[in-house]
Amino acid sequence: MPRSRHKNYPFYRAVEASPASCAVTPLTFDGMTEKDLQGKSALVTGASRGIGKAIAAEFLARGANVLITARKPEPLADAAADLKALGHVGKVLTLAGNSGDAAARSEAAELAVSELGSLDILINNTGINPVYGFLMDADLDGVRKIFDVNVVAALGYLQEAYRVWMKEHGGAVVNLASVAGLRSSGVIGAYGASKAALIRLTEELAWQLGPNIRVNAVAPAVVKTKFATALYAEGEEKAAAPYPMKRLGTPEDVASLVGFLVSDAAAWITGETVRVDGGLLATGGL
Repeated sequence: MPRSRHKNYPFYRAVEASPASCAVTPLTFDGMTEKDLQGKSALVTGASRGIGKAIAAEFLARGANVLITARKPEPLADAAADLKALGHVGKVLTLAGNSGDAAARSEAAELAVSELGSLDILINNTGINPVYGFLMDADLDGVRKIFDVNVVAALGYLQEAYRVWMKEHGGAVVNLASVAGLRSSGVIGAYGASKAALIRLTEELAWQLGPNIRVNAVAPAVVKTKFATALYAEGEEKAAAPYPMKRLGTPEDVASLVGFLVSDAAAWITGETVRVDGGLLATGGL
């Protein structure tokens, strides 16, 4: 779909802007938006900016209610204000907390059910990467933290969602992995190993939780977010040169795929890790 016709076009306002970086204007519908998530409620972690925020916007456009979480209350409140300004009818709730905290994960799942009425969709988007470079020099406490947040917390959120809603009612889960989990990258080796673990966890959970709960993952390449800024610090054009699509990804590129995966249109898809990488891995590179 051309960018000028995207259902959340007012959310970007400028050609290269995105929900990660710009203000919003109320959305006027033109009849093109399919409300295929009407009546459903989603928990999106790490959603104060970037990909998580764009996923929340995608869900709202498709009729869902959303609960967004992040560590810091102020950016989270700003994100909620932006999302509400889109003009969709779905509710937007926030809960600040650390994904590595079991109590925070439990509170989020319970809040979704008590305030939104259900927890049909879980998006494990929270991720960290404090360790770069040669793994022989890596701080092991940092590596442990990467796995705790990127892998263990994702399982923990799903355990809570399963406990309060999905065990009885079913649901759809999407884990945010990375192409670094599919191919060695060198500089972000610990992060890539954690995402490889998340991909393997996704397959295991899909097998264990079917048929009523579907679990998939998406594996983006470099997406233009604050989180990934260091990966295109020398310029977007240079960073995008190896990509067949000759551009870096946007949060909306990922959000559209996630929206599909949690919808009934993907009802026979589970245990998959879908690349959204502008064709990067097709070139044999990373």
